[in-house]
Amino acid sequence: MPTAQRPLREAEFDALFARAVTPLRRTGPTRLLVRLPAVDADVARRLSARESDCCSFFAFDVRVSAGETLLGIEVPSQHTDVLDRLSR
Repeated sequence: MPTAQRPLREAEFDALFARAVTPLRRTGPTRLLVRLPAVDADVARRLSARESDCCSFFAFDVRVSAGETLLGIEVPSQHTDVLDRLSR
């Protein structure tokens, strides 16, 4: 992703994560779980797809269950620094 677009994408993730119904949770060194309201499923899917297109090392999993959206984000071990920044 071009450097100029990174702050914009980070702001999109920040806005989405601000709506999390529980604190973001690291379920492992390379995995982050975000619990969101069910209405955020489409936003999470679109943002995940755009991020995967530019940074193929990300693996996103968006699931809707029990009235909430679960967003799983996983990276290879060499990219945990990116996951660290994203989870702040």
